[in-house]
Amino acid sequence: MSFTIVQILLLTAYSMYNIYDELQMNSSLSQPVWAGMISGLIMGDMKTGLIIGAALQLTVLGVGTFGGASKIDANSGTVLATAFSIGTGMKAATAIAAIGVPVAALLTSFDILARFTNTYFQHQVDKDIENFNYKGIERHTVMGALPWCLSRGIPVFLALALGQGVVKTMVTYLNGDLQWLNTGLQTAGATLPAVGFAILLHYLPVKKHFAYLILGFTITALLSTVFTNIQALGTGLGAASKAFTTTFNALPMLAIALIGGAFALLEYKKSMAKLTATPAAGPKNSGSEDEDEDEDDEIEDANGEVDGDEEE
Repeated sequence: MSFTIVQILLLTAYSMYNIYDELQMNSSLSQPVWAGMISGLIMGDMKTGLIIGAALQLTVLGVGTFGGASKIDANSGTVLATAFSIGTGMKAATAIAAIGVPVAALLTSFDILARFTNTYFQHQVDKDIENFNYKGIERHTVMGALPWCLSRGIPVFLALALGQGVVKTMVTYLNGDLQWLNTGLQTAGATLPAVGFAILLHYLPVKKHFAYLILGFTITALLSTVFTNIQALGTGLGAASKAFTTTFNALPMLAIALIGGAFALLEYKKSMAKLTATPAAGPKNSGSEDEDEDEDDEIEDANGEVDGDEEE
């Protein structure tokens, strides 16, 4: 499957929109899972796009930036990984490890270049402020997003326009003489979400809520085992009798999410109850402190009167 010019232009425009959304709009559409879904929709296979987008979303789940620090561009990595996975027949796990993560890391350099170029427009805004040129401030502020957009659009466009042949050749070798490397890349791609979870847990108060971590792991493991066995039983019955056409679904992740949401709601109510109980206890403590101060004043007054009597 070759990329059409429309697909290349749409994917390029979307990659440029991703960074613009992060800078200006903050609509939450600039996330890997959205990038995978939209890229899959453009390429005609939304399922593959969601698989790749969700995997890279989990990979960068605990990755954040502070101040002007750059981070890996998982959105552009998702766009290219989805496009080449669907366009060349590469497996999703292989595309994540062989294309998605390397591209995301490589575009960090382009992000730094965009920040460097953007300083020109920042200085122009400073001059406009000194001259009270309000139109110039608006114009140069909007133009400042141009280097950012081009830092994503140009690499994505060149990769889609010129890289499909290279990726097809790579897929041929990975499915042939380099099958061992293909297996390793698939394994690495499958374990990347676990790395993202580990990074996230490093920053979360796990020790404080360790009981919820145990409950979540246990419930997920038990339900996975139950649903897997039910699916295996259904497959066996279907093979034994053609009249058995019932389909058993896999573990519903929505159910797991709802269980997690219920625990989060309970913890939220517990925290709010503590907050509402604290102000009630506050005035009582302050009252006792006032009483103590009054007693101290009375003692001081008494001492002063005694001292005065002695002097007389």
